[in-house]
Amino acid sequence: MHAVRVLIAPDSFGSSLTAAEAAQAIAGAWRSTAPHDEVTACPLSDGGPGFVATMHAALGGELIPVTVTSPVGVPVPAVVLLVGGTAYVESAQAVGLALVPAELRDPTRTTSRGAGELLAAALGAGVRRVVVGLGGSATNDAGAGALVGLARALGLPGPADVLDAGGGALGAVTPDDLVGLRALRDHLRGVELVVATDVDVPLLGLQGASAGFAPQKGATAEQAQDLERSLGHFAHVATAALGDAVRPDLLAGSRATSAVSRLTAAPGAGAAGGLGFGLALLGARLVPGSVLVADAVGLDALIAGHDVVVTGEGRFDWQSLHGKVASEVAQRALAHAVPTVVVAGQVLVGRRELSAAGITAAYAVGESPEQVAAALADPARSLADRSARVARTWSR
Repeated sequence: MHAVRVLIAPDSFGSSLTAAEAAQAIAGAWRSTAPHDEVTACPLSDGGPGFVATMHAALGGELIPVTVTSPVGVPVPAVVLLVGGTAYVESAQAVGLALVPAELRDPTRTTSRGAGELLAAALGAGVRRVVVGLGGSATNDAGAGALVGLARALGLPGPADVLDAGGGALGAVTPDDLVGLRALRDHLRGVELVVATDVDVPLLGLQGASAGFAPQKGATAEQAQDLERSLGHFAHVATAALGDAVRPDLLAGSRATSAVSRLTAAPGAGAAGGLGFGLALLGARLVPGSVLVADAVGLDALIAGHDVVVTGEGRFDWQSLHGKVASEVAQRALAHAVPTVVVAGQVLVGRRELSAAGITAAYAVGESPEQVAAALADPARSLADRSARVARTWSR
């Protein structure tokens, strides 16, 4: 009997399981169910929670512990990964949703200041290239707080404190509040700043930071609309403050408008509550986090040597089709004619969308509210049980 070569390549399952824990649960269940199969585990990340751990496992390097400010002003631990002349940091360690108790989740008030402090810590290591993973945030302030945190940590005269009061305060920002922004961008001119975004959504619009993601961070529908307006106002004021530094050319018609559109509409600008946009103001280059990680771990070569690839995440929904791990795995597997199977806590995408994304099949750990609640009570066991049933379907 020919053994099936199985590649297990999931993302984290929200705050329930890290990518490594999810890979271990799926792989263990598969080996127990089909001991003759060849199973390889390769945890992945899209730039969100687990990004640094995944890159550390793939690249090695040195972990430097630091302390930064959480979205609600509490000191929290984080790390900077140094690999050669590059530093990797994970914004979720500073602004992650898991850092904010449920009763304090209010994206009109939470701040991304800690992400700026984390970036400053990376710069303090003396590197000339910094890669910032974005995703899983509790904030919705377009990175305004991060600009303040970075300027303060670097000892520069930076943007005013109003930018550190949460997304809800950005509607009142004036040009005077952003006087130090140009100097902050100039300070980073010699640094290659790469932002690995977990989703490819823009800053504004129906699938942007506020409309698409603020509700899951605790915002009401009315607050999400207010945040949309506030972020739009901030984007115009900040772009104007940078002037020619962010204008693509002198023949682009209304230059300020074209610059705003270019930055706000950039894929990934809306990631982490718009932190992608805030870092783009500093000259950062936005790239899909799932692509960056897949390249780092050599995912193409791994897929080519297997018969089926199993990926997954906590909740497979519309966001999963916008730059998340599962869609990146599926596209790469499709190029090698290898089927992709998704195992997720919940599957909220129809067969037609799955097929269009190159996904052969998707299986949910929990389908009813009761099943979801039971799965959350013991996520590793629930994922393993579901994976065992999947193995029986896909193994020879």
